[in-house]
Amino acid sequence: MQGQPAHPAARPGRAGRAGGDAVGLRHRAQPGGRAVTVLPTTAGEFRLRPVEPADLPLLADWMNDPAVAAFWELDGPPQRTALHVRKELDAGNALYLGELGGVPMSYWEVYRVEHDRLAGYYPAQPGDMGLHLLLGPASHRGRGLGAVLLAAVAEDLLRGAPRVVAEPDVRNTASIRAFRRAGFAAVSEIDLPEKRAALMVRERARPQGTV
Repeated sequence: MQGQPAHPAARPGRAGRAGGDAVGLRHRAQPGGRAVTVLPTTAGEFRLRPVEPADLPLLADWMNDPAVAAFWELDGPPQRTALHVRKELDAGNALYLGELGGVPMSYWEVYRVEHDRLAGYYPAQPGDMGLHLLLGPASHRGRGLGAVLLAAVAEDLLRGAPRVVAEPDVRNTASIRAFRRAGFAAVSEIDLPEKRAALMVRERARPQGTV
């Protein structure tokens, strides 16, 4: 859905976060010690778990779908996807594989905006969280699932963050539509080195009666 080129020259300024800053979703300990986030949605129980080395062939397969490659630009040999994943992890970002009904069907990147180049392109607030989403199998696209899952994940992140932001390519109308349906507002367009992006923002709901 979203996507951001992995070429180093096209992604300047992404830095590691300061030690001790938690990035990501709230986990439940599962048998075997695996940390899993379980979110109820109208599409069924959605589970997110940290990406593991064994997931790389599946992610590489998704990245080679032409519809995905048009925006993520990670098509090619599996090593290209592996390098991207390693760079994201080295930067301190949280990467997840999403499962719906036990079926792996999405890839998520969550990061602190204040430690990302994106902070230089809009009035970022301390604690803003950034989000990238890829719906992998073509069978899971075009069904409204993106909006449902984005809403659930954003709601979870907003427990500890003032805002969740995203910057899909302005040409990716399906992604922008999903973000809108998930409660995000398109507040502006920004010129990143590799694309013109729609800045999508979802804020934490204010308690009833506050101004």
